[in-house]
Amino acid sequence: MKPAGLESKKLFSKDPARALEQLMEKYGTIIIRTAYFYTGDRHLAEDISQEVFLRAYRNWSAFRGDSSVKTWLTKIVINVCRDKIGLRMFSEQPTDPSKMDQGRSISAETEVLEKLKKSEVLQYLLRIPVPYQEILYLYYYLELSTREIADAISSPEGTVRNRLHRAREALSKEMRREESIHDRFGS
Repeated sequence: MKPAGLESKKLFSKDPARALEQLMEKYGTIIIRTAYFYTGDRHLAEDISQEVFLRAYRNWSAFRGDSSVKTWLTKIVINVCRDKIGLRMFSEQPTDPSKMDQGRSISAETEVLEKLKKSEVLQYLLRIPVPYQEILYLYYYLELSTREIADAISSPEGTVRNRLHRAREALSKEMRREESIHDRFGS
């Protein structure tokens, strides 16, 4: 099975207009959810998504394909978000940013349970430092490798691995702390 995010530029049209259609179809949901993750504002996320695809269209011919298309677009969306709002993350509860698997058929009950579980994890994620939120989102929700994350956020891969390790520890600590509170007060 091919890991997520390894789509080469060669799989898309050389014509920027046609490539844009393909990019929007394949990555539209990921881009808007990532923008929402950073901004917490649905309308701003939609505006950012449009700007991301406009930049992709303008730079398609210049994109050499040194990284995957997904990594390139992720870098663009992160940069646009940072330009728009700085490093501030979302202020309201984000929607579930997990990727939608269009081809699978599961029961409604299973789908609801999966969404609930992911929403619970997102509640804990909101309580850890912003750089850790970003790393966990990119790694687990967008399924980027540490190398792809390093490229997307312009950091050394060692820094990404270190931050990912610390983020996992922080998330685990937050979840244990919450569990301890529930145990003490019987909630």
